[in-house]
Amino acid sequence: MCGICGCGSTVTVDGREISHDEAHRLRLAHEHAQDQRHGHGHSHAANGHAHDHGSGDHHHHHHHDHAPGHGHHHDYGAGAAGLSVPGLTQQRLIEVETSLLARNDGLAAGNRRVLSALRAFAVNLVSSPGSGKTTLLCRTISMLEGQPLAVIEGDQQTENDADRIRATGARAVQVNTGKGCHLDAQMVGGAMDALRLEPASLLFIENVGNLVCPAAFDLGEDAKVAILSVTEGEDKPLKYPDMFTAARLAILNKIDLAPHCDADPEVYEANLRRVNPGIDILRLSARTGEGMQAWIDWLRAGLATKA
Repeated sequence: MCGICGCGSTVTVDGREISHDEAHRLRLAHEHAQDQRHGHGHSHAANGHAHDHGSGDHHHHHHHDHAPGHGHHHDYGAGAAGLSVPGLTQQRLIEVETSLLARNDGLAAGNRRVLSALRAFAVNLVSSPGSGKTTLLCRTISMLEGQPLAVIEGDQQTENDADRIRATGARAVQVNTGKGCHLDAQMVGGAMDALRLEPASLLFIENVGNLVCPAAFDLGEDAKVAILSVTEGEDKPLKYPDMFTAARLAILNKIDLAPHCDADPEVYEANLRRVNPGIDILRLSARTGEGMQAWIDWLRAGLATKA
């Protein structure tokens, strides 16, 4: 998760920079984490031995063959903090993560109060890149004609998706996170200020494409909606369980492509319920419109709870 990544020292909301007071320290820790995860000159201290892959004289005190993949499993998420960073104890990692998330949760609570006062229903759309979030949003907007709504678009760079949303006639604010891998409550609060939401609105928050970090960050939304396309692999919920555990609804998108990529929707649903037995699941195709009405009905039911 992103409790130590920092995600850049500033983000931009429609041209306005927003600072992060802990970003430098957290980003430095993340750089160390990346070195540990991706550098191949590694030390096997946890296994009681060490070797240097850069040395021509390579001695071991035990015997095993270094065939490709040589059976080593590096689990950097086994500790209490769920990750490992050189020079930081598990306790210190938990303290840093707790501090960052506590600050974010306070800002998210403020966003939630604003939305509650407006009787607005907010959904945080989360997925990996290419799942079809923006296409789903565009079709959703066309089917909700006359319903007050607005969109917050999160991407590292460009206004491409916000431009697509604006082309439908809907209001949209683009939030560019730079090196950041997710939206946080401060970014969303600034975007909400810029949008000046109407009462009884639907607010769609399209998060940065990422199935890891957005799971941990409350934005003040009423529900996380995880979008999973049938082209991504039936084991995706098992590989990224935190996201699908945090979501209230999972949308299995691009269902029209299932016969063409040997995808079994039943296996997708079974894996989703393995990690979150209570999750609601909708099958649809944002491209063809199949199953879209059930999604519209779910949104209207959510909005009715805020009246």
